[in-house]
Amino acid sequence: MSSLQCIQRVPVGFFGMVLGVFGLGSAWRYAATLGYGPGWLGESLIFLGSAIWLALALIYLCRCLIDPRAVRDEFRSNTQFSFISLLPAGGVLVSIGLHPYSLPLANGLMVAGSAGQLIFSAWRCAPLWRGEFASEATTPGFYLPTVAANFICAMAFGTAGHPDIGMMFLGAGLISWLTLEPAIIHRLRTKAALPAAARGVIGIQLAPAFVACYAWLCVNGNDFDTFALILLGYGLLQLFFMLRLVRWFFAGGFSPGMWAFSFGLSAMANASLRLLQSQRGADMQVLAWGLFALANLLLIGLMVKTLWLLLRGKLLPAKTPVAG
Repeated sequence: MSSLQCIQRVPVGFFGMVLGVFGLGSAWRYAATLGYGPGWLGESLIFLGSAIWLALALIYLCRCLIDPRAVRDEFRSNTQFSFISLLPAGGVLVSIGLHPYSLPLANGLMVAGSAGQLIFSAWRCAPLWRGEFASEATTPGFYLPTVAANFICAMAFGTAGHPDIGMMFLGAGLISWLTLEPAIIHRLRTKAALPAAARGVIGIQLAPAFVACYAWLCVNGNDFDTFALILLGYGLLQLFFMLRLVRWFFAGGFSPGMWAFSFGLSAMANASLRLLQSQRGADMQVLAWGLFALANLLLIGLMVKTLWLLLRGKLLPAKTPVAG
């Protein structure tokens, strides 16, 4: 298979890998500051996540040049367009990792990525208000452009020392989440079940509460207050639901689409470490360690299974699926 054929087969959904790998790296970077792990582990994962984002961004650019029709179809697809928002949002996430190394580069990437995700969201999501949108296509993937991307910007600006701007992004993501969730849950409960190969997208449902909790901590100075506990509690409820449906999710076998679970898991790891440092009771300490361990176990499992697919030559789909 030629290099061009490989590039054409890389789906835009692969950007989801960046969120999980980079998020886990951020958790271990913070763990190292607390004396719970070696510094090189977090930095290595952050570097890996950044490298994956850069590689996928270059691949996407190549696809725009060599196969613009397929890229245009993805942009127009109601089931695929949301993942494109992870290109600029992933750049914002990478900017967080760059802060200790190059502040000008980190700030430049943060501003450019934030502007990019806002432009994409306005350009692609606003026209949906015109109506005539099939409710069957309202899956958890819809959280990515207006919820996940804004939460990521909140994390970045909060970490960079601009909590007021971060709070505005947090508000944009939080209200978007609260307005989208009823429609998404209604679709999952009342419409036809997603086919086995597409069920991984439901893993995104794990993310909003945990990511909101982590973003809130980034803008409030890591104060694990009552609001953070409320968000963590709702995230745990979603986690219990996901664990109940594990066999159903994997009915079609493992695929890279399962990385949809990774952003919620990595945010859970980051939030649990802040909970550990919150000086709360022993029960919260036990919960924090349990969540951190579970997040690491599941994310490592995703990495191992993905590497296994890569080694067997089965990581890429036969062709980039564009539907809806």
